[in-house]
Amino acid sequence: MPLTISVLADRPDLVGPLWDMPTSWPEFMRHDPIGGLFYNNLETRFPEFVLVAQDEAGEVVAAAYSVPFLLGGHPLPDHGWDCVIRNGLLTSIHGDAPDAISAVEIAVRPDRQGTGLSGRMLTAMRENAARHGFAELAAPVRPNAKEDPHEPMSTYAFRVRADGLPVDPWLRVHVRAGGRIEKVAPRSMVVPGTLEEWREWTGLPFDVTGPVVVPRALAPVHCDAEHGVAVYVEPNVWVVHRTGA
Repeated sequence: MPLTISVLADRPDLVGPLWDMPTSWPEFMRHDPIGGLFYNNLETRFPEFVLVAQDEAGEVVAAAYSVPFLLGGHPLPDHGWDCVIRNGLLTSIHGDAPDAISAVEIAVRPDRQGTGLSGRMLTAMRENAARHGFAELAAPVRPNAKEDPHEPMSTYAFRVRADGLPVDPWLRVHVRAGGRIEKVAPRSMVVPGTLEEWREWTGLPFDVTGPVVVPRALAPVHCDAEHGVAVYVEPNVWVVHRTGA
């Protein structure tokens, strides 16, 4: 499929269509309080790290987001996605020079999923990181084919098929693209909410204290019925790509 991939900094006119593009993320994932620190600042602070893909008709069909941050020689953080967003914003606010870059999200319009767009956007993101002088692109990958929320990510992430590639399709895309699985980020994303909010997000009762299995969640949600709150702690998998820079 012919595809035009633009950097948002060069095409600010695509902001509206970008926000209007539907995605298939489960509702509860739209309520991570850290996420807004990136998305509410992407037009002003990070437009050079937002890639927008258009099809031959000019329709926005995919997007790729990344954020430069300051790693300072430390290992990749256990609190992956939330950490790089918070760190990246503070690095920008303080005017510090970032020394690392992380993927934030690759989104593909639901009617174009399964057409190879995610892999093409990953390549474009890696190339964009190289243009900015980063030798590596880190990615806190969400292996969304993980069906058993009770299986530890430390087990699932390293399960492979007979050909040696990961059983998870999204991890497989990264490994085929040259990425190496570095480690699990056990506290990559944290979504807290009241029980009423979780009921609204999921349609589940959330009326008994204990773990709640939520469709498309990678781990159980911890429900505290007595105190009226529930918290989801999502594990991701750090994958690192060389960019060629």
